[in-house]
Amino acid sequence: MVNIQYLLLFIYSGFTINIVLQCGLGIKGIVDSKSIVNVSSFIRLGVIFSSIILIWLFVSSVVFSVFSGIFVYVLLFPLSAILYNGLEYFIFTYIYKKETDTFVNFPDGIIAVSVFICINIANNLRETMMLSFGFTFGIFVVNLIVGEIRKRAALEAVPVFLRGKPLVIIAMGLLSLVFTAASLLFFRMISAG
Repeated sequence: MVNIQYLLLFIYSGFTINIVLQCGLGIKGIVDSKSIVNVSSFIRLGVIFSSIILIWLFVSSVVFSVFSGIFVYVLLFPLSAILYNGLEYFIFTYIYKKETDTFVNFPDGIIAVSVFICINIANNLRETMMLSFGFTFGIFVVNLIVGEIRKRAALEAVPVFLRGKPLVIIAMGLLSLVFTAASLLFFRMISAG
């Protein structure tokens, strides 16, 4: 039964990434990029995965012992911005040796919201890792879907006023409805289990 709980956490977190779709946070760079699946995007996904886990560890062990209440949640955005951008800069500058102006930045808000969900749902490191992997996988799937929509829209006869970003935003809205319904269904299954 415990393994089913972790599977449901993974699926729930993968569908919960509809925050990318609803807020349009993940559309920056994806709309304009030619290839979604490349080494840089996988490195960024790894940075997202590790950032969520590191921030959860820091908040659950250090911050909760010093501060309490809503102030902990106020710290999530600056912590996620500093850690994610710092890790991304370090990896791309010193390890991957790529210029910083070509980055496709994932917004720090996705990481902050993911850590917020982990703080409120996860009870241990294993659950946090499962949620983090689900969030990262959800971001990857959303990027693939948006990239495919852009490719197909270029091949089809799309009206001029819908080409590019408007079509992607409409598709994101429809995908968000599907992801929200699935996320709520799996959250209720986790709560029942």
